[in-house]
Amino acid sequence: MITEMRYNTQEKQLILPEYGRNIQNMVDYCVSLSEKEDRTKCANAIINIMGNMFPHLRDVNDFKHILWDHLAIMADFALDIDYPYEVVKREDLYIHPKKLPYNQGRIAYKHYGKNLEAMIRKATEYAEGEEKEQLINLLANHMKKSFLTWNKEVVDDRKIFDDLEMLSDGKIVLNEDSHKLAESKDILSKKNRNLTRRQNK
Repeated sequence: MITEMRYNTQEKQLILPEYGRNIQNMVDYCVSLSEKEDRTKCANAIINIMGNMFPHLRDVNDFKHILWDHLAIMADFALDIDYPYEVVKREDLYIHPKKLPYNQGRIAYKHYGKNLEAMIRKATEYAEGEEKEQLINLLANHMKKSFLTWNKEVVDDRKIFDDLEMLSDGKIVLNEDSHKLAESKDILSKKNRNLTRRQNK
């Protein structure tokens, strides 16, 4: 007599797939036992097997508590025993976390990023002098590098200076005669060398 094979796709969906179908079948059997004492013994045996499946997690805080939570979940909260811990409740599984208050501030140019915009605004507060000049030069060169990283095309210094002036609300004005940024080809060449070096590691 040939027994018909059953595929996983024909079985009911596993509640916690990481434990596998055999454990789920044990849990279903445990729920079906009529005597509470038998259910309790069976549940403890299942917990021991579940713990042996993940020995590397034994040092995790509340490891045993987590296993009992998982047992309750796999039993669809129908296992009537005296749990050694207060297990998770069904309603607690569906509580959505509060939304994080992400900053919704508009970024003028995404390829420069919000941090760079903030640094430019900070630079406008510096007193005139060599330190401010060096900072502005660093920011302008970083803007050019960021532009080339995202747009992958050659950009002239005038475009960077115009963007810098706009982002600083007209407080930082540079010109090609007195300020020279790194060449686009040099930036792209260095980027390609770094990429090749990382790929060869």
